[in-house]
Amino acid sequence: MLLIPPDTAEQTALTLEVVLRYHMAWKRRDLEAILAIYHPQVQYNDFFQNRSMGLTELRAYITSTLPRHPDEYLEHNDRIRADGCTAFIQYQTALKGSGERVVFRTSEAITVCDGLILRINEYASLVRDSEPQTGRHAPAISKLGLSARQLTFMARDLADYFTRQQPFLDPDLDLARIASATGYSRNQLSYLLNQVLGQSFYRYVTQARLAYLLERLVNHGENAPIEALAVSAGFNSTSAFYKAFRSHTGCTPKAWLKANCVRARR
Repeated sequence: MLLIPPDTAEQTALTLEVVLRYHMAWKRRDLEAILAIYHPQVQYNDFFQNRSMGLTELRAYITSTLPRHPDEYLEHNDRIRADGCTAFIQYQTALKGSGERVVFRTSEAITVCDGLILRINEYASLVRDSEPQTGRHAPAISKLGLSARQLTFMARDLADYFTRQQPFLDPDLDLARIASATGYSRNQLSYLLNQVLGQSFYRYVTQARLAYLLERLVNHGENAPIEALAVSAGFNSTSAFYKAFRSHTGCTPKAWLKANCVRARR
């Protein structure tokens, strides 16, 4: 059994140096540099998933959680702090695709031994503007095998797919088609929508259809009847469109057009 070094000033400086290198390797998305900083007996505890991993499992885990795009970044809530052999990192990641601000707030307690990372305890909680959460979803998410960071990737993948491919234009769109197109399972997508983003699949699709329709009205000066535009946006009934429009904007299409579109003032 390894002996944790005493909490001296020298150890604090060493811990900070090691964790800063670890932090920079993550920023560079350098998988090999990250793995090289782990102690052979490293233990990584992801408490959001109720999952504990050793060195042999971390390559796949880190690969699946590394940022995939240059504009993906973590918003750090505080500077990296060290005290003896332990360092602390706090950050948050915002999710795309919700009608309100939704973020995962994460903290990591990192233990350094022999100049390498021996243990990481990662804690994440989901926070909404309207309803703070405190990790109560961990038992369910552990069955899906997704970390908090992987859920942020899924939210982005789903939003990007809707933006690029516009599947919502098909009135018969269902969750099975989305799962097939994105590579995620239906259970994973349902969890993301219902438990993380706080909305149903129907509401998510409806919001996309309304955003598409409103953008055409405002930026493209569409002059077709509003009912025809609703059909072209994927709504399969006029009553469903009017109900969704009022719920989203707080007014009828006629009142909204009068307030926002040149065509209604002609």
